[in-house]
Amino acid sequence: MQVTKTVKETRDIVKEWKREGLTVGLVPTMGFLHEGHASLIKRAREENDRVAVSVFVNPTQFGPNEDLEAYPRDFERDSALCEGIGADLIFHPEPEDMYDNPCAYVSIEKLSDNLCGKTRPVHFRGVCTVVSKLFNIVTPDRAYFGQKDAQQLAIIKKMVKDLNFDIEIIGCPIVREEDGLAKSSRNTYLNAEERKAALCLSRSVAKGQEIIKNGMKAEKLLGEMTEVINAEPLAKIDYVSVVDALTMEPVEKIDRPVLVAMAVYIGKTRLIDNFSWEPAEQ
Repeated sequence: MQVTKTVKETRDIVKEWKREGLTVGLVPTMGFLHEGHASLIKRAREENDRVAVSVFVNPTQFGPNEDLEAYPRDFERDSALCEGIGADLIFHPEPEDMYDNPCAYVSIEKLSDNLCGKTRPVHFRGVCTVVSKLFNIVTPDRAYFGQKDAQQLAIIKKMVKDLNFDIEIIGCPIVREEDGLAKSSRNTYLNAEERKAALCLSRSVAKGQEIIKNGMKAEKLLGEMTEVINAEPLAKIDYVSVVDALTMEPVEKIDRPVLVAMAVYIGKTRLIDNFSWEPAEQ
């Protein structure tokens, strides 16, 4: 496995792969890898001749007073995990190599207006910009993203379509702890009491999956799910929403494919979870 620090050396390696006629899968990450990331790398390994993993804590997707400096980092551990699974390359740049007094950014309208985009207004501009840069640097045939970040996945799919990237975007299922908590690098912020409290997210998801049905009013579904979260004293809801799976616009009635998503603060830590639903074919 090779580790690169610069855009040039990464491009040189990938160009050689392409000259050999090899397919390339990319797994973009911010590091501090866990089993969720590992599932993406394994999927990429199965479907491509070569696998590149980016490990880069992207400063442009963090707003003021967010956790950029505190975001967990452990490159030695990340490297061992990637090598153990069979990644061929880790691209691990410094911020100054990715951003040199930038004036160009990539934004997406409408899909970023709700959910996480509403409470983190600069987030998806930063995500789209860095992912576009990674696509241009690595030129993958396929790129892999987790469905835990469902809004991000929808936005990237739309960006790829609108900007004519010749890349297949593949969403992979949420990976959970044995007790149901969605895997996240930010779970490391939780103390023992908060870790237990965080299970209210997966309990709320399970409740929603149990009761959702065609024609149901979104308000009723959200009321039941919100009640589960509000029963946990350490939980503070950022949002719990039902949105159209394609447009990310709120819906009043569940009569089409939807995303049911939430962001909840457990203490000072903001966690997300979701599930998708679509009507059964008649």
